[in-house]
Amino acid sequence: MFRVRFRLDAPAVETDPETFETVVRHPAAEPGDEEGRWRFFEEWLWRGELTDARRFSEVMEGWLSVPVDHVTFSECVMSERYREAWEEAVAAELDRYNADSVREVRHNHLGSSIRVLS
Repeated sequence: MFRVRFRLDAPAVETDPETFETVVRHPAAEPGDEEGRWRFFEEWLWRGELTDARRFSEVMEGWLSVPVDHVTFSECVMSERYREAWEEAVAAELDRYNADSVREVRHNHLGSSIRVLS
């Protein structure tokens, strides 16, 4: 889940307000998917923060089709079933993360920004 501030770029009309804030939820791929899409966190997050907010803003602009002024990672929300599958997939690749435990990988990438729904 991300918090995003974007602006309307409509030169033919006036808008008030010109900027808006919203929450964007990016659906997670199944842990262990063959394309590696489930590793989204690996590229973009470190200790619960975006690793490259400027570059990620460009990704967000592609998703939203509007200019993005600011984006932050808010939290990772997952079901208990997803958490278990994610932990199994990470455990199978601990060497990839240069970590001794799944907990270490979770902390390194997501920080404490995780919420598990029951």
